[in-house]
Amino acid sequence: MSYQFVPLTQPLAQAIAAWRYDGEYAFYDFHRDPEDLAELLDPVRRAGRYFAVLDDDSGLAGFFCFEPDGDTVELGLGLKPGATGKGLGREFVAAGLEFARRLFHPRRFVLQVAQFNTRAIRVYEKLGFRIERTFRSRTNGGEFEFVSMAREEENPDAKTPRRQDAKQ
Repeated sequence: MSYQFVPLTQPLAQAIAAWRYDGEYAFYDFHRDPEDLAELLDPVRRAGRYFAVLDDDSGLAGFFCFEPDGDTVELGLGLKPGATGKGLGREFVAAGLEFARRLFHPRRFVLQVAQFNTRAIRVYEKLGFRIERTFRSRTNGGEFEFVSMAREEENPDAKTPRRQDAKQ
């Protein structure tokens, strides 16, 4: 499957805001976190950071949010509820990483994922992410365990040396 990344329009943002996941994954429903929902629905706050991902049928497959900070890009993402658990995650995330590489030329990607979400953690690990730490965070009306993961990039276009190269 191929994916197309387009700036997130208001109608697409509203469609994502209405997504509902099953079981424990309902944790990711936007209405559970008013701050995240407000950011998603605010065209000014999401400009240049949020992208809709369209699939081969030009349907909404998911979204990515990119937060660049120097040579690091933090990822936020979501695959539409009907597509989760079907083995599409690796290809979807890989497409997002490639898009972000072209846009930001990072040396490093980072992300946070709820610790219970072992499906996503396995996908990220298969794509080269490594767990850096676990932490607790207040969100969605409670306190939850999260995993912080990172992936170092080999990027000849980046302007600064890789952290490990700088130590040599």
